[in-house]
Amino acid sequence: MNILRLLFRRRIARLGCVLLTAILLSPDLAQAQQSAAARIQRLEDIEEIRTVLTNYGRFLDAHDLVAYSNQFATDGEWVGGFGTGKGPAGVLALMEKNLGVTAKGKPGSTYHLLTNFLIDVRGDTASAWSRWNFVVTGADNKPTIMYGGHYDDTLVRENGHWKFKRRVAVNDIPHSDPLETK
Repeated sequence: MNILRLLFRRRIARLGCVLLTAILLSPDLAQAQQSAAARIQRLEDIEEIRTVLTNYGRFLDAHDLVAYSNQFATDGEWVGGFGTGKGPAGVLALMEKNLGVTAKGKPGSTYHLLTNFLIDVRGDTASAWSRWNFVVTGADNKPTIMYGGHYDDTLVRENGHWKFKRRVAVNDIPHSDPLETK
């Protein structure tokens, strides 16, 4: 009787191994694993892009124009009311020309509110849309929104990190579109 149990257990164990192997090698399981990995990668990409969008405003408000310009790809472009800058060096030169090399005013006297991030990732490229408001200290020493607008962005994965390929800053209030022909 013990021999029969032993043989039965071995046969069940062998059948279990065969079934487990079949399941692990199943195309459906492999596809599900790839699908899960792709979904996780997409979420990680969206979060890194959200950080790029946030750091853009944070570096701009801190007047850290070097870190700000390094948010752009090697051939990245900023387009807005100040004009156009290409590549980190070009964006840096454009911002220094228009904002000055050193911060003006007291720290915290102006800042950007960045909201409504819509991010669409497609492999190593992505697009994003977001709103911005430029807040200044009013005459009564209270925050006042001076401008409001939105960004139309194209991003690219460069050396394993997301960067702006093209950022277009559009003023919605008062309206001024840098892409409109004049």
